[in-house]
Amino acid sequence: MKNDEPTVGRRALLRTAVFLGVAAAAGMIDVGGGGGTAGDGAASGPAPAPGPAAGPGPHPAAGPPGVLPEARLEKSYRLRPMTAEAPARPRAAKPAVRTRPILELPPGTATTSSMLLTFDDGPDPRYTPAILDTLARHGVRAVFFVCGEMATENRDLLRRMVAEGHVIGNHTWTHPLIPKLSRPALVSEIGRTSEVVQKAVGEAPVWFRAPYGAWNRAAFEIGAELGMEPLAWTVDSLDWTEPGTATIVSRVLSGAGPGVIVLSHDAGGNRSQSVQAISSYLPQLLARGYRMTLPALPPR
Repeated sequence: MKNDEPTVGRRALLRTAVFLGVAAAAGMIDVGGGGGTAGDGAASGPAPAPGPAAGPGPHPAAGPPGVLPEARLEKSYRLRPMTAEAPARPRAAKPAVRTRPILELPPGTATTSSMLLTFDDGPDPRYTPAILDTLARHGVRAVFFVCGEMATENRDLLRRMVAEGHVIGNHTWTHPLIPKLSRPALVSEIGRTSEVVQKAVGEAPVWFRAPYGAWNRAAFEIGAELGMEPLAWTVDSLDWTEPGTATIVSRVLSGAGPGVIVLSHDAGGNRSQSVQAISSYLPQLLARGYRMTLPALPPR
């Protein structure tokens, strides 16, 4: 039996080696020497000296099996946000504080056939969609000066306006008489309206119109501070008085001309006459050779 002892010893060593290899492949032991925990005896003696890597197999202490530490580091670096190195976006220049509103299209942006249609007080789901339908039917864009209290309840119409190429302007929150407001109250009226438009369509208005055309110094200053130009009108259809569809049509057609800005309404009362009127005067204006355009911001 003594002659068999070396053979038995070799077999035991072989079985131990096989077990260790299987255990290492399954992640049961740490072959790299650095992943032990207090529960597996790794802290019971001095750590082994660094040595060559154990091979291409998994490293349980470094992460999921099959992922090398170097690969994980490289991936996390690629995913790191780089916003700190991005150039800062320049702030938009604010307009100068005016002493009077813009009353007609600037000569540089208007041609002998250019006109601008504007609608105040909306959006109103009873009338605004029909006006938008008429504009779309003729391929015409316009400016809608919205009141915040109407806009916040009809944000879908704001989004439709922008989607169809129209411009949204600020017409205060509750349509007050501006000269009777305190400055803080006016800041709220104008600022809240710009805020609700920005939240709905992603951009704040760049045009402002005072209700009733009642401007004052504070309105010009606050509007400019919020990045808006003041825009008035040259032809008032007076549709808010409900004078009859034919009268509204006659006023618009008789006032037509180069650079003209037409004022109508899509809310603030019964606007069925306004809806009917635009379906009549718009094709007539186009037939006369007028081109409905949008305002261009003055240089800043």
